[in-house]
Amino acid sequence: MAEIGNDIFKAKELLEQGKLVAIPTETVYGLAGNALDSSSVAKIFEVKNRPYFDPLIVHVPDIDSVSKYAEEIPAKAKLLMNEFWPGPITFLLTKKPIIPDLVTSGLDRVGIRCPHHSLTHELLKSLSFPLAAPSANPFGYVSPTTPQHVNDQLGDKIDYILDGGECNVGIESTIVGFENDETIVYRVGGLSVEKIELIVGDVKVQTQSVSNPHAPGQLQSHYAPRKILKVGNIQELLIQNKGKRIGILSFQKKYSGEEINQQIILSHSGDLKEAAQKLFSALRELDKSNVEIILTEEVPNIGLGRAINDRLNRAAVK
Repeated sequence: MAEIGNDIFKAKELLEQGKLVAIPTETVYGLAGNALDSSSVAKIFEVKNRPYFDPLIVHVPDIDSVSKYAEEIPAKAKLLMNEFWPGPITFLLTKKPIIPDLVTSGLDRVGIRCPHHSLTHELLKSLSFPLAAPSANPFGYVSPTTPQHVNDQLGDKIDYILDGGECNVGIESTIVGFENDETIVYRVGGLSVEKIELIVGDVKVQTQSVSNPHAPGQLQSHYAPRKILKVGNIQELLIQNKGKRIGILSFQKKYSGEEINQQIILSHSGDLKEAAQKLFSALRELDKSNVEIILTEEVPNIGLGRAINDRLNRAAVK
């Protein structure tokens, strides 16, 4: 298994040697490598078993770094960066040639983000290159929000996990791009659409692609546990799945029934932020249990609820 620690210098040395390190962010843990080194980037795809047509996000320490890797920063992007960086928002920008085509899966735009985590921020400042870092889990599975989640799945394939504790957002970053002065959300995530609209006005939400993603995290089936997951009216789903060992993942209501072996409530108070933070850990816990099927429901489709529902519905696609 990988070593877990908070030694930034050790993480820096490993990354400079072309190795991979799991890093903490406010959203989820990332599997990081030198974004300017194609061989390091190739290792990320290999370790995750990630298809090469699914692009990666590049992480930088600050706004000033963006101009090294992107041809231009649209005015609306600058407004959003000044308001929300460091934070859970990624910008899809026309890349400079210094970014390998492997990072962007051959596309002409690269996703760039400045994560909000003190350890990773210090690490990024100490490096002479940005970090490509998708979530640190096998492709398609539930994203990791603790060091142990990473070690459980990739610990035998990487050398070091930088321990930054539990992620306090718990859902991947929101991805935005700009076309003809229109702001487009390609993935709903840790920053709500409503907050973005307060800064730049109306946005267009354009998520999911079956096999030809324009941005990271757009594939239709993703974030999924190994067990069958069904989204809908839990009371009706309980009747439909009578006789099975059932796990329940509910927003704030407790359900009863003989078939329910385990139940996790995301937020007793109905707090969407708390629900988002607990989502992936709860899915992992139910996936490890002895239940045969996981039943869940959508949360209110506002704010972070849009991102939670996005992850649940894609996790249910097989």
